[in-house]
Parts: sequence; structure tokens; C-alpha cells
Amino acid sequence: MSVKKSGGSFNREQWTILGVIGSVHFGCAICISLQAPFYPAEAEHKGASATEYGLVFGIFELVSFLSSPMLGKYLDLIGPKFMLNSGIFIASSCSILFGLLDLVPKHVDFIALSFTIRIIEALGASAATTAAFAITAAVFPESVATTFATLEVFYGLGYIVGPMIGGILFSLGGYILPFVIMGAFLMVDAVIIYFILPPIDKERNNGHSEVKFSSVFKIPDVVLDSFCIAAAAISMGFYSATLEPHLRQFNLSSISTGVMFVISGTLYAVSAPLVGRLCDWNIYPKKVIVAGSLSIVFSYFLVGPLPGLPLPTTLLMCVLGLIIHGIGTASILVPCFIDVIRAAVSYGFPDDMATYGLVSGLWASFFSLGAFVGPSVAGVLYDTVGFRNGTLFPVGVHVLVFLAVAMFVWLGKGYPSRIQEPRPDPENPKVGCIQRVRNLPQDIPPLLPSKCSDAMPTGYGSFGSHSHFITAIS
Repeated sequence: MSVKKSGGSFNREQWTILGVIGSVHFGCAICISLQAPFYPAEAEHKGASATEYGLVFGIFELVSFLSSPMLGKYLDLIGPKFMLNSGIFIASSCSILFGLLDLVPKHVDFIALSFTIRIIEALGASAATTAAFAITAAVFPESVATTFATLEVFYGLGYIVGPMIGGILFSLGGYILPFVIMGAFLMVDAVIIYFILPPIDKERNNGHSEVKFSSVFKIPDVVLDSFCIAAAAISMGFYSATLEPHLRQFNLSSISTGVMFVISGTLYAVSAPLVGRLCDWNIYPKKVIVAGSLSIVFSYFLVGPLPGLPLPTTLLMCVLGLIIHGIGTASILVPCFIDVIRAAVSYGFPDDMATYGLVSGLWASFFSLGAFVGPSVAGVLYDTVGFRNGTLFPVGVHVLVFLAVAMFVWLGKGYPSRIQEPRPDPENPKVGCIQRVRNLPQDIPPLLPSKCSDAMPTGYGSFGSHSHFITAIS
């Protein structure tokens, strides 16, 4: 079976894959946020401290940071479909087991089992999301940014509605019901994916050399994009840990406070597809990242407001700041994904599942790093210097992002071609022609001019060919 893209629209197979992969992102996001409304109270009932159950939440992101690069490295060997299905099955099983912790009476046993199950669940969810990102890049080669952004909408919605679903199910059936329902949903999802998703497991490097994580990190674009991904996650994590106590001065109801948390995530979900479309229109991703970093700085300028400014804290400024923050994070995370892939391919890495898997693991890893560092540092800063002074941390991080990326753009750093120019064959003009990368930003000229005729497809691999993309998904 061939999965192609033609005429600027998706065919039936692509819509099917988009739906099932989207359900993976939705389910994995709910796994992360489901227990937020009621697990702390249950842990305190067992005698756990805030530090202990806080680490239970944070260990998920830490394990994802450590495991995602390895999962991405061996994705092509294991097979993306097998990794996807097995990851979902592991996450669903752990979700059900987490619901049984209510039956554990002792404090030490409760916390130890919470850590164990959460660690294994993180491995499963990381495997599923890493495989899902790689499949996205392989199946949607001509619209990677838009498709990736669309899947981020699924993730954003899952992260937003997760606590609400958890709270409702907890009120209906107690501690165990939310986890059993979520686990059952993911198991059904795994079965559907097994039968619907085309076989991708046999896709291999096709003679390319092994893609190494250390080699990818020698690319300046990759190093810079990784820092940007972590920075965006840090800013999101800072709000998640400190926004609620900051809003107490307005005496909001619990529902109104919940709405404030939803604002940023909703704007992220809405703006991510638009940002992805800009990147697919060949707008240089790093220019979008520059705008995103400025947006996040301005967000904290309004919500804090920044220390030293003679401005009062108002609810309207907080709302506007959270709206801008959602748009800003989308303007960083979405361009970074496509930028890393384009950079890797332009530096001579194979345009295949091995590279997609490594890039997917890298993106997930550094996002998890930021999601772990952000809330951890935010809590310490809030206790020591307060919210307003504490905002200098995410602001300083994003000022560094702005300066680094702006300097990169100003110096004209682009995606160099590592393809050596062969000797042209006068009898066959197609042999020895230098191919241009079609999906590179139009304002970055290739290092070598194209000798191909206009009638010939230009570019190499799925990120540069005008011809239809055909993979071993067949």
C-alpha cells in the first residue's frame, strides 16, 4: 500500500493515519494530566508529603527526557508500528494499575509503587509519541509542519480536558474509575491502530549508514533548536506550578481559576496549525521562533508584571498575557520540529525513518527536560522570591533564545548542502545534476547551483521531491 500526497489534499489513507495518530497524542496527554485534581489528596491521605507526590508527577517528564533519544535511535530497528502499539499497551496497563494504588494502605508502599508505575508508564508513553512523530514525518512529507501542528492540537486538547475528565470520573466512581476508563480507552486505541495503520515496520535505512545521536548534535541548528524546545517547555511549566497561587489575589472561584489555566493551552491548540502552515509555506522557521520568544517575554511582562515596572497586577493583563503565551509557545515548538528535520537532511542525514525517529526522540526529550525543570525551579523561586521576581527566570531564558536565534538569522546561517558535486555526464544530463532542496526557506540559497532542467524533479528524498512520496508503507 502506498501513501501519497497529491493535489495539496490528503487521501483516505492519510486521513485515517492522522486520526489514529491524533488519538495517541490525545490519550498520552490525558495520561499526564488526568490525576492532577485528586491524586495529591489521595497521597496526603496515605501520609505522603507535597515533595513526594510532586516528584511522582515530575518523574514522568524526567524519564521521558532520558528515554526518548534511545527510543528514537532504535525506532527503525524495532519498527515504528510495533513501538507505537507496544507503547500504548504499556501506558494503558500502567494507567489501570495506577488506579489500584487506592488499595495500598502503607505510605512507603504507596509512594514506591507510584514511582514504579509512573516510570514504566512514561516509557510507554514516550515510545508511543516518539513513533507517532516519526510516522507523521514519513507519511506527510510535503506538509510535515502543518501535520505536526495538527497533532499538537490533539495533545493540547488532551492536556486541557484531562484534569476535567479526571475530576468528573473521580466524583462519579472514586479513585479507580478515571484510571480504568483511561486505560480501557488506550487499549481499544491500540487494537484499532493495529488493524488500521498500514504496516510500516519493514521500512529500513535502505543502505544508509546508521544515524547517531551524537552526530546529529554536531549540527548547529539542532543544538539551537533543542535549547528553544526546552525553553518553551520551561515557560509552560513555570505557569503550571505558580499561576494558581499568583491568581489568589483576585479571589477567583475554582471554575474561574480553571478557565485561566485553559486559556494558554487553548490558544496553543488554535495557533499551532496556523504556525505549521506558515512553515510549510517556506517561511524560515527560525524567524517564527524569534517572534515566539518575544511573545513569551511580553506574556510575562503582562502577567507578572516584570519587577521594577510601576504597573499593578490586573486580571485583564493576566488574561492577555496567557493568550500571548499560548501563541508564543506554538511559534517555538512547531517550527523547531520541522527545522531539525530540514537541518539534519541538509547535512547529509538519510531522509528516512531512521532520521525521523531520532529527531522525534530529540524533540520529545528536550520538551520533557523543560517540562521537568520549569515547575521544579518555579516552585523554589516562588517560595524564595515570589512570583513577580521569579518571572525573571523564564524571561531571561527567552531573552537568550531571542538573541541566539536572531543572531543566527542575522548571520545568514542556513541549511548547507553536504552533497559533493559530481562530474556531469554529457550523454545523460540527468546524471550529475545538483538537486536543490525544495522545502528549504526561499531566502536561503543553496551552496551549489542546480544543473537540473526545470522539467526534472528537484530536491532529494521526501523533503525535496516534487514527485509523490512512496515508502515501504506499501
